[in-house]
Amino acid sequence: MKRDELIIFRDFTTDDLFERMTSIIDRATSELVDGVFDPGSEKIRTDIYECIHLFTEMADLNGFFGNLWHCYIANLLVNEENSYSVACEIRGNVNGSINDLALHDMEIIREYFLFDLDKIAAVLDIPMLHLLTDYQAYNSGSKFYNTRVRDRICKLNEEFERASNAEEMLYDLTRFYGEYGVGKIGLHKAFRVEESDEGKDRAVIVPIRNIRHVKLDDLVGYEIAKKKLVDNTEAFVAGRPANNCLLYGEAGTGKSSSIKAITNTYYGMGLRVIEIYRHQFRLLNDVISQIKNRNYRFIIYMDDLSFEEFETEYKYLKAVIEGGLEKKPENVLIYATSNRRHLIKESFRDRDGVDIADKHGGDTVQEKLSLAGRFGVSIYYGAPSFDEYQEIVAELADRYGVTMDKDTLKSEATKWQMRHGGLSGRTAQQFIDYVLGTLEEAEVEEV
Repeated sequence: MKRDELIIFRDFTTDDLFERMTSIIDRATSELVDGVFDPGSEKIRTDIYECIHLFTEMADLNGFFGNLWHCYIANLLVNEENSYSVACEIRGNVNGSINDLALHDMEIIREYFLFDLDKIAAVLDIPMLHLLTDYQAYNSGSKFYNTRVRDRICKLNEEFERASNAEEMLYDLTRFYGEYGVGKIGLHKAFRVEESDEGKDRAVIVPIRNIRHVKLDDLVGYEIAKKKLVDNTEAFVAGRPANNCLLYGEAGTGKSSSIKAITNTYYGMGLRVIEIYRHQFRLLNDVISQIKNRNYRFIIYMDDLSFEEFETEYKYLKAVIEGGLEKKPENVLIYATSNRRHLIKESFRDRDGVDIADKHGGDTVQEKLSLAGRFGVSIYYGAPSFDEYQEIVAELADRYGVTMDKDTLKSEATKWQMRHGGLSGRTAQQFIDYVLGTLEEAEVEEV
């Protein structure tokens, strides 16, 4: 076979498990004579057992089952970001020489895909190798993908198995790229940023694999705030003009939960959310350079955004949002949550010009206010009134099936908020969680 002749999918040759397995298959193809390996077969036995170990680890991580060798190749293909896969993500079917090169590679990959591993298992008496072709998973979940993506990869594998030639396999793969995208950006909904080992100001975008599956309907109340957020987000994912968005207000009112909700709601429409922390703002330009040409809409999310007087990281953010020479890409918006409306701490010294070291105190104030002004949409999440708090508690109790007398529920909820953070949606949720975790049906203890 011709593993070293891969062109578009050449990065496959750097994958350790693919290199091991294809080496075993190449040896089997060239050295298996009359059903017998040459005297070097002990080395191949060791390699096979190591591969079995790696395959079972891969199956547990991804939630794969059936023919693990086939699943592994399908998984490599959907994660391989190259000129062909990214073009298919954007345009669907592509023509020209690049399509011919991709077909050339698929011919090679198909040969490895179809190799019968049971031949090696029989010759070397390794019955465990047969388990790779019919693996029964003990756990149906995936630690790496959400269920929707995992199931689609398994379906792609089944399509590969039914394909009668390399052209059909390439067609199935191209359709996957068009529907789901490619690589970590295409197959995950939310991400965080880490600094690269390659050097300062280089960012690595890392998938967040376990995001809470909250929906906007789970957030009781705040209908006006939610509508403003939905309207802006829907305009963005539809390719219409939209604004950077600041969600501000009291703690525990659902600002962060709203961001999680739109992440879950609009993922299927091409929305991706990248969370970045204040100390990482110098990485913003590199993050944007990595995503600006992808076929998705990206929200760069900043939670609990605020700055003290002595902190200057906000200047990175100002330049990125609006004001630098390079125009911010149309597929990128910035959403932030904060307990402060104006984000940067001000003092009377700034406002009154008392600081004799600053000859232009008014300019200082305007510089600090200008950051919040660059968020075109500001949405206020206020603390609920006492009656609104009780309505939230009642709604959550009904939603979770709490069978407590209404008057008792109200009384205990009042005691709880007085001792645990005051009136907020978060306090109400914490109270209901406490009730569900500690009280037996209608039996009530002193909270």
